[in-house]
Amino acid sequence: MTVTATRETTAAPQATARKPGGGDRRRAWATRAPLLPALIFLIAVTQLPFVATLVISLFDWNSLKPEKRHFTGLSNYASVFTDEALRESVVTTVVLTATVVIVSVVLGLVFALLLDRTFFGRGFVRTLLITPFLLVPVSAALLWKHALYNPEYGLFNGALTWFGELFGIESIAQPEWTSEMPLIAIEASLVWQWTPFMMLILLAGLQSRPAEIMEAARLDGAGPWQIFRHLTLPHLRRYLELGILLGSVYIVQNFDAVFTITSGGLGTANLPYTVYETFYRAHEYGLASAAGVVVVIGTIIIATFALRVVSSLFREEASRA
Repeated sequence: MTVTATRETTAAPQATARKPGGGDRRRAWATRAPLLPALIFLIAVTQLPFVATLVISLFDWNSLKPEKRHFTGLSNYASVFTDEALRESVVTTVVLTATVVIVSVVLGLVFALLLDRTFFGRGFVRTLLITPFLLVPVSAALLWKHALYNPEYGLFNGALTWFGELFGIESIAQPEWTSEMPLIAIEASLVWQWTPFMMLILLAGLQSRPAEIMEAARLDGAGPWQIFRHLTLPHLRRYLELGILLGSVYIVQNFDAVFTITSGGLGTANLPYTVYETFYRAHEYGLASAAGVVVVIGTIIIATFALRVVSSLFREEASRA
């Protein structure tokens, strides 16, 4: 009797101790339950199509000849890395992304340094500089193609004509911007649109500098260049990395400017446009899916580094706070 009572006495606290654990699990599931529909929707919209793309990339599948569809394994991926047109599109993508990111970061740093100063109308100037980034990408590309690059009524050729008349030059060259310098034309439109993004990131970095350190450097006799080189630039390192990585993630996937300004002609077809051409023009679903998977994997790699930089930046700011 005593042993049985003792066992019942010891079992009772254990049962009582288990109840809070079960209750915590139920409360946790009750908290997560409203998120399940969103999670299921996200998986259905993003992951299932990607899995379908992976499956299609393993087939030789031309939509014009569906009866000849057959499994080819990784041969489509081999074609992606050996096909001359696809290799050229990869090189174009790298050149386009590197040029736009580097120029945008440099110009964004210049504008951020100017806006970090106090002057009359700074808020209005900041709004004007941010505006290009708020435009829809297709609208920005159409603006550059028709309002600026058009050889007959575009602003650039109109300005050249005005300068020619001003300085008495009768025949001044009227270049065909999109045909004579197509890749530069696309890069200029993307730089115009992405410079405000870099400027905002770097301006936030400039305004987070410790004021007491800057003031101590001035009192010690440091000049503007010395302060910028030894204090400002090291402080902006994380912000520069963040801007470069995030800009690379977005620009490497750019399709709007290439499609709108040059339609991928004259050596301006980047990898996203080549995927579009392969899928919709050549009807090669398997090869286009393989190229799309390569683009996604490359973007994920860049995004992984970007997220690491963002997390380290947040940890650094939290430790300072």
